[in-house]
Amino acid sequence: MSLFSLTGKVALITGSTRGIGRAIAERMAEQGARVVISSRKQDACDTAAAEINERYGAGRAIAIAANISSKEGLTALVQRTQEEWGSIDILVCNAASNPYYGPMAGISDEQFRKIFDNNVLSNHWLISLVSPDMVKRKAGVIIIVSSIGGLHGSPIIGAYNVSKAADFQLARNMAVELGPHNVRVNCIAPGLIQTDFARALWENPDTLAQATSTTPLGRIGQPDEIAGAAVFLASDAGSFMTGQAMVIDGGVTIA
Repeated sequence: MSLFSLTGKVALITGSTRGIGRAIAERMAEQGARVVISSRKQDACDTAAAEINERYGAGRAIAIAANISSKEGLTALVQRTQEEWGSIDILVCNAASNPYYGPMAGISDEQFRKIFDNNVLSNHWLISLVSPDMVKRKAGVIIIVSSIGGLHGSPIIGAYNVSKAADFQLARNMAVELGPHNVRVNCIAPGLIQTDFARALWENPDTLAQATSTTPLGRIGQPDEIAGAAVFLASDAGSFMTGQAMVIDGGVTIA
């Protein structure tokens, strides 16, 4: 069996109807996992799951809508997944939000709280919901999709960056707590990726040119270029890696 095989595994991936989350779901399904597609809208989840089932075989994906801002919604998501497929082997906390662009002096308390609730607290909720069964089985993988924004400051997405820095520490802390039970927790830190979520940073050609001007590879990344890292972390290939942040940014953080 391939070192990267996910055959027989169940992967729950939030924000997986498009962008990075969708790419991760596609590649995990390709490696044999059964994937749970989840985002806010059930119709979008149904469409994505149907396309994955058509591509990789019937029964490979199911669709369960959930809003990451609702603890009750996430509880139902986990419960329904367990009812359908039993244990959750892989959790990918990918969904996030950023309702504000500009200097932090201008952000409202409501916007700041929304960023932290959706980008940090929701991940804590999901880990708390999924990890007890992983601990019981002495097996499990948790992946948080953070950002290189958590490694430096920004005059445009400062609050978002603060939340992503918090995700790094959440992964480190949970890795310490869950490691003795053979549950691994890691972060992926993408650079600028061409997704709808980051559209404000790449849609304008001038903004894109500025953003990629110091990137050694000289271009924006694609969602599928993040998916391979998730497969690595979820599979036996990454079995000795925990508490880490894997930076995938075209080299921008070293330039």
